[in-house]
Amino acid sequence: MRFNNVHIDAIAHVLPERVVTSLEIEDRLAPAYARLGFHPGRIELMTGIRERRHFEPGTRPSAIAIQAAEKALAESSIKRDSIGLLIFSSVCRDFMEPATASVVHAGLKLPASCACYDLSNACLGFANAMIVAATAIELGHIEAALIVAGEDGGPLVEATIKRLNEDTGIDRRASKLSFASLTIGSGAAAMVLTRQGSHKLLGGVMLTDSTANHLCQGGMTPGAQGPLMQTDSEALMHAGVTLAQRVWAQTRELLGWDNNAVARVFTHQVGVMHRKLLFEKLELDASRDYPTVETLGNMGSVSLPISLDLGARDGRVQAGDKIALLGIGSGLVCLNLGVQW
Repeated sequence: MRFNNVHIDAIAHVLPERVVTSLEIEDRLAPAYARLGFHPGRIELMTGIRERRHFEPGTRPSAIAIQAAEKALAESSIKRDSIGLLIFSSVCRDFMEPATASVVHAGLKLPASCACYDLSNACLGFANAMIVAATAIELGHIEAALIVAGEDGGPLVEATIKRLNEDTGIDRRASKLSFASLTIGSGAAAMVLTRQGSHKLLGGVMLTDSTANHLCQGGMTPGAQGPLMQTDSEALMHAGVTLAQRVWAQTRELLGWDNNAVARVFTHQVGVMHRKLLFEKLELDASRDYPTVETLGNMGSVSLPISLDLGARDGRVQAGDKIALLGIGSGLVCLNLGVQW
């Protein structure tokens, strides 16, 4: 995928005020830890995540997506009447039907000429939506697009704590499949893509290894008081990084880059070991990373755009910089994007 006429015009994010530490979660897991023989500090030791943030219970994904979108639109160079496509790209949604995009569309008072729909692909939803919107802009179908996502990991963490404490049939080995769920954080992001702008979206490469679709699966379980997820974290990490090596090689070839040309790297962040292995295998300079996972956790589809926005606002990106956006989502899909800032 190569683009000549697509730019990032504005990007914004929203983070919850409520901070949930890993030690706080482990304190609530005292019954399970006593039964399984675990000691506090295990979550941070395994993932590097000290804390994450969660929205207040009952917060709708559409509501936080609208907040992020309003911030992006306020910084955009275009009027909202010029937006021809709205894509809601979260794992979390208000309901199965209608599309959460329709709630966001109404909340933003977008024109009837602006198409809207949901696009979901695990943690890659936002990046996938960027490609879909960019293609429509490149083809001249629309002048501008708005991509939004609102993820709230609170219900998943709460349901996981309850299950680990109450299901005495879970042994030490089986419990490992639930630990990734305890790393999930929350946030919302929005991005305006246009035909004109300062930050050029150059293109990217996406590859799939669907044989790994069983390594992370989740959803509503009958009888559960919230969503549950089972993740073979180690196998998923190695399968994802192996696929990422192929994708990065093709991305460099497509864009005509070498590793030294990349000024800054932003990733979908899962944990510190995952990040360390990714940078080692891709032979990228880890000092060019912008880590957020230690304090924000794994924020699903918004991890990549929020990290990019935080880094840009932190002055870590300069005009003309070549930026690599690296994403891996369960399923298993890997997508790399290049931006000329």
